[in-house]
Amino acid sequence: MNGATDKGKNWFLRGGLFAKYVLALVGLVVFVLAVNGALETWISYRGIRSTLTDAMSEKADATAKRIEQSIADLERQISWVTRASSNTIELRRADYAQLLGQVPAVNQLTLINGQGREVLRLSRQTYTLNSNADFSRDLRFTEAIERGTAYAPAYFRDERPYMSIGEQHSGFNAGVTVAEIDLRFLNDYFGDSQVGRTAYAYLVDAKGRVLASSSKGPEIGKDLAALPQVAAVLSPSGRRIASGKDVDGNAVLTTATSAPDLGWHVFVEQPTAQALSPIRDQLVRIALLIALGLVVAIIAGTILARRMLVPITALRTGARRLGAGDFGHRIEVKTADELEELAGQFNSMASQLAETYSGLEGKVKERTRDLAQSINELKVLEEVGRAVASSLDLNAVLPTVAARALEITHADAVLIYGYDATSRSFNLTQSIGIDAEAEGHHRAIDAANSPLAEAATKGEPLAFSDLATRAFSSEVDTGSREENALEQESSPDHPLRDVVVGAGFHSVLVVPLVDQQGVLGSLVVLRKAAGDFPASLIGLMKTFAHQAVLAMRNARLFTEVDQKSHALEQANSTVREQSDKLREQTEQLKDWNKSLEQRVETQLGEIERIRRLERFLAPQVAQLIASSDNPEGLLDSHRREVTVVFCDLRGFTAFTEATEPEEAMNVLREYHAALGKLIFKYEGTLDKYAGDGVMILFNAPIQLADHTARAVRMAVEMRDTVGPLTEKWRNRGHSLGFGIGIALGYATLGQVGFEQRLEYAAIGSVTNLASRLCGEAKAGQIVVSRRVYGMVEPHVEGRAIDDLVLKGFNHPILAAEILRWKGEPSAEAAAE
Repeated sequence: MNGATDKGKNWFLRGGLFAKYVLALVGLVVFVLAVNGALETWISYRGIRSTLTDAMSEKADATAKRIEQSIADLERQISWVTRASSNTIELRRADYAQLLGQVPAVNQLTLINGQGREVLRLSRQTYTLNSNADFSRDLRFTEAIERGTAYAPAYFRDERPYMSIGEQHSGFNAGVTVAEIDLRFLNDYFGDSQVGRTAYAYLVDAKGRVLASSSKGPEIGKDLAALPQVAAVLSPSGRRIASGKDVDGNAVLTTATSAPDLGWHVFVEQPTAQALSPIRDQLVRIALLIALGLVVAIIAGTILARRMLVPITALRTGARRLGAGDFGHRIEVKTADELEELAGQFNSMASQLAETYSGLEGKVKERTRDLAQSINELKVLEEVGRAVASSLDLNAVLPTVAARALEITHADAVLIYGYDATSRSFNLTQSIGIDAEAEGHHRAIDAANSPLAEAATKGEPLAFSDLATRAFSSEVDTGSREENALEQESSPDHPLRDVVVGAGFHSVLVVPLVDQQGVLGSLVVLRKAAGDFPASLIGLMKTFAHQAVLAMRNARLFTEVDQKSHALEQANSTVREQSDKLREQTEQLKDWNKSLEQRVETQLGEIERIRRLERFLAPQVAQLIASSDNPEGLLDSHRREVTVVFCDLRGFTAFTEATEPEEAMNVLREYHAALGKLIFKYEGTLDKYAGDGVMILFNAPIQLADHTARAVRMAVEMRDTVGPLTEKWRNRGHSLGFGIGIALGYATLGQVGFEQRLEYAAIGSVTNLASRLCGEAKAGQIVVSRRVYGMVEPHVEGRAIDDLVLKGFNHPILAAEILRWKGEPSAEAAAE
């Protein structure tokens, strides 16, 4: 049963490996061919489209120039009949008849006198004299008088396109000649020889109607304003697009060129399907190439996968036997490739495992012995910790620390130095093995350039194996238990070295006594025998040092608490004396309480006055006036940079004309209540109400560091708050919108008005700019000056808008629209 199961698993794994190799190779080939085909197709598409677009643009430009030139020629020929020498009706009629005979495009000529009355109208079929028709308000007459030449918009009669050209006569109040032009001659510029066999072209006026067209183009007179490419060109931005639709809804490649003096646009287009036909042929070739590569990849993958199965099966069998503990088994694979190398590694691993297994028992015994030694050291350290922590007297703790350190290290002497932060020196406080009373420079060691300070700075012990042959500095133990301490040269004349060497000691271990609060001192261990300190001993001393520091801190804390308890006893007696004084002061407070009641009454009156002021003034202004000893001085005229917000309702004038006053007042109450909460929330100063118009100041009279950001955030929240109100009003039959303008600049601030009523107001161009920007804002739009946008650009999402020509400003104003408030930028965004 087990044999049948293994056989089924082998077949499954073999089939799975086979499928993986075949699918991987097939997928790789198909992916490479597909990516290559896609790149070639994209490059070809871009190249073909760019070439066609450039060619059609050249044709459109050439046709537009020829049309402008032909209209200019007509204008020059018409101006000939306006000469001053033809000063009679008969001479004018003769000139008109000559012009009609020479220029077929001119269909009719009309003479209008200086008062705008028709004097003569001549065509090839009719003649009218002194009809006295009034043309004084006709666009052709008024523009010709104003500019000298007037181009009237194109129009259609009997499905034929016409336009009129007006030319002013020479002399004072001499009149105007209006020529009616038959535009059918423009079709000559749209022949197949100019446009091409596969493309077509047409000319539209400012309303999107076709004035002229090639043989394959749309009908003359057809309105194409709904086509996307025509609508884009006729839009205020005049944006041109490279693709669009024809009259049947088919996709086309398109280019457009404008004749600005006439307001006409020339379009040259070609069907997209016809233009991109080479791409289809290329896609067919790529598909055939991918199919061929797929067949080749399947065949190659099948052959390679079959050659991989035999050696892999041998490797699986050998790995299973090694896993079962048969380290004497060897895998035989002869493929002269990586699989044979892998089989060799398996065989080498089996040999190493056999050797490792044989030596494992000895290593286990050795590790057990090391573990027992570590447990003994920990027990000693625990006993030492209890002994060190048994006393809270610092004079008793230090000898205990020195004795236990001598016991742990089996050294010959131990020195304990205390650190004095004031003098930056280490002072000897306890010693064993060296006389602490002996005179010498070792009793007080300067922290500068000393091994004690170096160990305290690094927080690691310093070990010196032989002071007789090496300088006393920086043979540093890095804390690693596998590496010896490093040795660096320093000054050989250190005072502690002289004492240590003179007393017959050769090796030194300096252990810092430090914690998070600072340096307590240093523990110096001395041995007469030269040699390295074991890494395990150094680590043990580091742990011991931590416990010793804790005991020393506790002792110092106990001493400080004892001293403070004595100080508290002295303070208690002082408190008793102060208590007697307080009884006397209590009597004085009773007298002061009476005067305070009078002051409270005065303050209540002041508060009532502030409330009355807040009904008419901004809260900040009212507070400033009420709390100041000299309110007139605070409100004197001064100049300061402010942010001004101006907002009003769109359509409010028409609304008040068509609505009852009570309903208008209800709308204003809802509107002002919504805005008032936000103004107080962002600490703005309400300058004035003017019906639906509201003006808010920021940075006056209270200065705010972020006044521009506050103004923008308030405007965004105002727009979001008034939006639901406008929907509510619309449900009640009122069509109202809400617009906001924001400007930043300097203004003169102070009180205006008369003695009985004064207002705190701002005067300057910045208030006018905010009002004008508000007037330019559409419903639901926030329009700000570019300076405001620059101040808050990292926090908002907005867009620049076209320069605005505003009343009262000589130059166009740079402006932007705030779409939404994003918030403070992240640290990564700020760094970028």
